[in-house]
Amino acid sequence: MPPTVNRRSLIAAGAMLAAFAAHPASAQAPTTLRFSAVFSEQDIRAEMMKRFAADIKGLGFTLQPYFGGTLFKQGTELVAMQRGNLEMGNIAPQDISNQIPAWSIVTSAYLFRDADHLKKVFASEVGEQLKKMASDQLGIHILGPTYFGVRHVGLKPKKKINTPADMAGIKLRMPGGDAWQFLGQALGANPTPMAYTEVYTGLQTGAIDGQDNPLPNVQNMKFYEVSSQIVLTSHLVGFDLLAVSNKVWNAMTPEQRAAFQAAADKAIAWSTEEHLKKERELADFFKAQGLEVYTPDINAFREFAQKKYLASDLAKNWVPGMLEKINAM
Repeated sequence: MPPTVNRRSLIAAGAMLAAFAAHPASAQAPTTLRFSAVFSEQDIRAEMMKRFAADIKGLGFTLQPYFGGTLFKQGTELVAMQRGNLEMGNIAPQDISNQIPAWSIVTSAYLFRDADHLKKVFASEVGEQLKKMASDQLGIHILGPTYFGVRHVGLKPKKKINTPADMAGIKLRMPGGDAWQFLGQALGANPTPMAYTEVYTGLQTGAIDGQDNPLPNVQNMKFYEVSSQIVLTSHLVGFDLLAVSNKVWNAMTPEQRAAFQAAADKAIAWSTEEHLKKERELADFFKAQGLEVYTPDINAFREFAQKKYLASDLAKNWVPGMLEKINAM
């Protein structure tokens, strides 16, 4: 005999179905966000991402990080995001400038003065303009710039460097891409493209004479073991962009977006302070390892680089007035 179905049980079942229809997310597993970066798991920014992951867990997101270029090689993260193969990435501004030439302004030497200037620019009207370009043309939402130190030149040869003229003939490893290669030229060197993970071996074998990186990177990747000197050129405030795909960002509620952004801001601020602290300590560390650490003629480098950029095709793509606005901050 079939069980009796009364009016009350039908109403209860209908209410339950209505509840599931109104709140489908409650029945779904957390959204997995694959994150790719070229930096190693020992990097300060890896800890930054672990902190970020903990803060967004309550928002219904699980971060799945891949460090050391193990998921996507350096320079390919942006394309992976555009193709839907990656939800989050630590994107180099040079990779963005390959697709949006106007972005090359933020890859130019001696533009940003320090980490604070970088933060102010991206929080300003200029920053909003840059972020909108990336969103409209690339399909990514930029959460903020991830500072990782001022870039300096590290060399294996013991040749003394004081001006850009002394860099002539130096095979300086730079990442691939026109913006990076031009930066090497703006230092007076002979830029040589090479993957970040291959730099140690490149220095060891003599395939390259040097590399340019912030001091924390030099320590993390142990480049100092195969170098004789660090020239404190301070030619570029090193940063990447913590970005999430528009597909993920647009699917969030306004409340989720605010909390997601707040988590990113908190993690980036922690990472920036840790990098600044590390930079203050590392010059002495490298000297103790037997490297010569010294400051060249910075004015000579700055003048040489700025003339190169202003006379280049890169500057022709810059948004009129943007350089002046950045300098005025």
